[in-house]
Amino acid sequence: MLNRSLASTVSPSTASFAVSLLPILVLTLIVFMVTGLAMPVLPLHVHDGLGMGTVMVGLVTGAQFAAALVSRVWSGHVSDTHGAKRAVVIGMVAAVAAGLVYSVSLRVTAAPVLAACILLAGRALLGGAESFIITGTLSWGLALAGPKNTGKAIAWIGMAMYVAFAIGAPIGTALYARFGFGAIALATSAFPLAGLLLVVPLRAPAPSGQVRPSFTRIVSAVWMPGVGLALASLGFGAITTFISLLYSTRGWDAAWLAFSGFSGAFVIARLFFGHLPDVLGGARVALVSLLLEAAGQTLIWTAPGPVLALTGAVLTGFGYSLVYPAFGIEAMHATPPESRGLAMGAYTAFLDLALGVSGPVLGWIASGAGIASAFLASALMVLGATMIAVRLSRAR
Repeated sequence: MLNRSLASTVSPSTASFAVSLLPILVLTLIVFMVTGLAMPVLPLHVHDGLGMGTVMVGLVTGAQFAAALVSRVWSGHVSDTHGAKRAVVIGMVAAVAAGLVYSVSLRVTAAPVLAACILLAGRALLGGAESFIITGTLSWGLALAGPKNTGKAIAWIGMAMYVAFAIGAPIGTALYARFGFGAIALATSAFPLAGLLLVVPLRAPAPSGQVRPSFTRIVSAVWMPGVGLALASLGFGAITTFISLLYSTRGWDAAWLAFSGFSGAFVIARLFFGHLPDVLGGARVALVSLLLEAAGQTLIWTAPGPVLALTGAVLTGFGYSLVYPAFGIEAMHATPPESRGLAMGAYTAFLDLALGVSGPVLGWIASGAGIASAFLASALMVLGATMIAVRLSRAR
C-alpha cells in the first residue's frame, strides 16, 4: 500500500494535476511570502523594538487571524456569487494597504503604545486580505481539480502557502537584521502588488447560478471537523507566536531554522502524502497527524537546547500538515459543490478563531509560567482534537 501510494505521487496524472493548479499555486506562494517574512521578526519587533510584553505580542499576532475570522463569511459569499477571481483581487488590494499601515506605525515608534495599536490595525487589515485570497484560491482550485481530487487540491494549495513560510522566514530574518522592520513593511506591500499584476489576466471559472443553502446550514455541516481543525491549529499558533521568543530568551541562535524546519516538513508531508485523505479517509489521516503534532509540541516544551526544539518544530509541521485537508474532506462531503466557497470560508473560520484566540491566551500562560509552557498547553489542545477524529471515523 505504501509503495503504491508513493508511486502515485509521481504519476503522469499527478503531473497534469500540478500543471492545472500551477497559476493558483504561484499566486498563493507570492502572497503568503508576506506572512513568512513577518513570522520570525514580528514578535521581536513588538517585544524588543517597542518594549511590549508577551500579551501584546499575542494580541498583535492574533489580530490577523481574528480579522480573517470576521471576514470569512463575506469572502465566501463574494467567491460564490461574484467568482473566485474577484475575491482574490480584493484580497490583494487590501494586503498592499496593510503594508502601508505597517509603515505608518514606524513613524510613531516614540509612542510605543500608539505604534503597537497602528501595527495591530495593519495586521487586522492583512488578516481580512488573506481571508479573501485563500478563500478565493481554494474555491478556484477545487473547481479546477474536481470532486475526486478535493483533498489533494486543498493539500497542494496549502503546501504552496507553507513553501512561502519556509522561504520567507530566513529572508525576513535577514531583512530585519540589516534594515529593520521598515523592510518588512515594504515587502508586505510589494509581494501582493506582484500577485495582483499576475492575477488580472487570468481566467477563472464562472460562479454557479444555482440556489445556495443558508449559512447556518453550511455551519451545521462543517462545525465538527472545524472544531478539530481549531484545536489542532493551536500548535501552529504556538510556533508562529512564541518559538522566536523561546530561542531569544534562552540565547539560542537562528530561530528562523525552527520556522523553516516546520514549513519544510509541512511541505514534504503534503507533497508525498497529500493524496492519503482521498484514499484512506480524512478522519483516519487526521488522527495519526494529530498524534505526531502533539509529540512535536511536547518536544519543544521539554527541549534543553535548540536541536531538540528544532526537531519538535519539524515533527509539529509534519503532523499538522495533513490536518487541514483531512478534516477539510469531511467538511466538503457534507456540503454541495455550488457552495464550496462559503463552505471553505466557514470551515477555515475555525482555524482563524483558534489562531486569533491562541495568541493572547498562550501569551497569558507564557507570562505566568514561562514561554515554554505555551507549547505544553498547545500539545494538550491538539490531543483533544483526536477525540473529534475518532468520532468522525466512527460516523463514517
